[in-house]
Amino acid sequence: MEIAPGSQTTVNINKWRLSLTLYLNYLIHGFGIIILAQNMTALGNSWNVPLKTVSFVISGIGVGRLIAYLITGSLADLLSRKLFVVIGMLCYLVFAVGMVMNPSIPVAYGLAILAGIANSALDAGTYTTLVEINHGKGDGTILLKGFMSLGEFILPILVATLANHEWWFGWSFIVMAAIIVLNFINVLTVRFPNHAELKQLNQAVSQTSHGPRGFKKVVATILLLGYGYTSMALMIWFTQWITLFAQQQLHFGETAAHFILSLYSIGSITGVIILFILLNRAVSELKLLIALNLTAVVALAILLFAGRIVWLANLASLIFGFAAAGGAMQTGLTVFMKLFPSHHGMITGAFYFFGSIASFTVPLITGLLSAQSIALAFSGDLIVGLVGTVIVIVLAGLHRTK
Repeated sequence: MEIAPGSQTTVNINKWRLSLTLYLNYLIHGFGIIILAQNMTALGNSWNVPLKTVSFVISGIGVGRLIAYLITGSLADLLSRKLFVVIGMLCYLVFAVGMVMNPSIPVAYGLAILAGIANSALDAGTYTTLVEINHGKGDGTILLKGFMSLGEFILPILVATLANHEWWFGWSFIVMAAIIVLNFINVLTVRFPNHAELKQLNQAVSQTSHGPRGFKKVVATILLLGYGYTSMALMIWFTQWITLFAQQQLHFGETAAHFILSLYSIGSITGVIILFILLNRAVSELKLLIALNLTAVVALAILLFAGRIVWLANLASLIFGFAAAGGAMQTGLTVFMKLFPSHHGMITGAFYFFGSIASFTVPLITGLLSAQSIALAFSGDLIVGLVGTVIVIVLAGLHRTK
């Protein structure tokens, strides 16, 4: 089915402005993903609690995602995409401002939950919109990861600068809030596609859908939900503990330890650009996923077993960011959406619901492991990477034999 020319013209109105607005929200989200982990020591001192308790607070982000993803994903197919983008921004604003008011642990945990809800609302309104205005192609969603990585690159430098000058750590949260306010003004005035336009776009995509059928489709669905968990866990595990691992196990200084996470972000941004180019040239998404997951496993092994060689650790972090955080999760979501082209919101919600389980469980698991040693807490990421690699290999086999 072809989209009517008039409808196509309407959909393209302000497309670039809409896309840029959505991408800027993921710069903010890049801050939100790691801002608690990057300020663990400062927050622990502010609250007079050990790192284990701060890690527990961070797990609240996963709880918020668990609460919200299935709800926001399903409602995004029924209600306005713009509504959920606005909700996500407002929740992140309350989180950023609230965290610098020196809350109690229960209040801080509630704010972390709110950040998780913000994440789910943004995903429900954003991924669906970008896929639909790009006629079912997922390359636009890869750029979301680029802006997330840009935020993840900027924030550690900001945190390290504040620490080195002995300035108040809360300025990192204030900067996040300021960006939200500026972009919120733009969001209120930009137009999103309406329901009639979205219906035509989704019907057109349905005509070209392909993938496993019957029982194999059920198995593929289960595997993709599992990949939603492992792909998110792989990144969260790394970003939460790499700085402390570099300081305590590799004996890096504070600036060098924060810089290794910035290198991860540079790798991620590089991966986004290369993956965007490859997907535009119709390279197989599943072949890319296999290559990326295998590369991430190798990079983690280098960090664990040869990380005291500074240049090698830096290179491994760069490569890991390229492979694990350069759009691999978003590519997995695109594969999932192609299985269910008429239910983008629901599929996005389900996929990231399993990612939210990772957001909740990883801080708890690693918090317990860190009581034994930071090295043990960090090394568990290698197991996650291996499981994710097996999943995408089996998934590729199912698609070949559909």
